[in-house]
Amino acid sequence: MTETKCASRVRLNRRTVLATCLLVLAIAVQELYPAGLSATERMSHLERAAVFLKAGDYRQALEACQAEVRDAPSVRSYVYLTYAYHALDGYLQHLAHTDQWVRVEQLYLNLSTGRVEDLLDPPDVLARIAKEVIQQAVQRQADVTAAMAARLDDRLVAQLWQEQTAWRRARPDDWWSGAPPQWQWVRP
Repeated sequence: MTETKCASRVRLNRRTVLATCLLVLAIAVQELYPAGLSATERMSHLERAAVFLKAGDYRQALEACQAEVRDAPSVRSYVYLTYAYHALDGYLQHLAHTDQWVRVEQLYLNLSTGRVEDLLDPPDVLARIAKEVIQQAVQRQADVTAAMAARLDDRLVAQLWQEQTAWRRARPDDWWSGAPPQWQWVRP
C-alpha cells in the first residue's frame, strides 16, 4: 500500500469514528432533552419525589430524595430524605391501623421489586411480617439521615421538623402523600 493510500484510509477512519461519535452524542442528547423540553423545564429530584409520594410509589420517592442528597448534599436534602422515610413509615402505620394488609403486601412488592423478571417469579410474603421488616429498616435509615442533617445544621433541622410537624397535624389522614408546601418540592 502506498503512503498516500495509507494516509487517505487513516483520514477516512478518523472521519468515520468522528461521525459515529457525533451520532451517538446526538442520540444521547435527544434522550436527555426531548424536543420541546429544555433542561430548565425538567423536573427536579424533589419534584419527582413529590409526584412519587402522591402516587404512593415510595421506592421511587426515596430514590429521588437519595439522588438529591448525592447531587446537592445539604441539610435540607438530608432532612427531605429523612422525611421520605417518615412518610413511608406513616403510610405503613395507616395501612396497618385500617387493616389494609393487601396494600402492605403491595407496598412490600413496590419496595423490593421493579424488574421485569419479577413478573414471572414474584416474591410471596406475609403482609404483617413485611410491615415489621419495612418499619424497622425505615426507622433505622431515618435515624441515620436525621443525624447527618443535624451534624450539618442543628437549628435548621429543628426549624424544618417544626414545619413538618405542623404539616402532619394539618393533614393527619394523608400527610405521607406529600411534603410541607413551604419546602417547595414542586415549582409554583
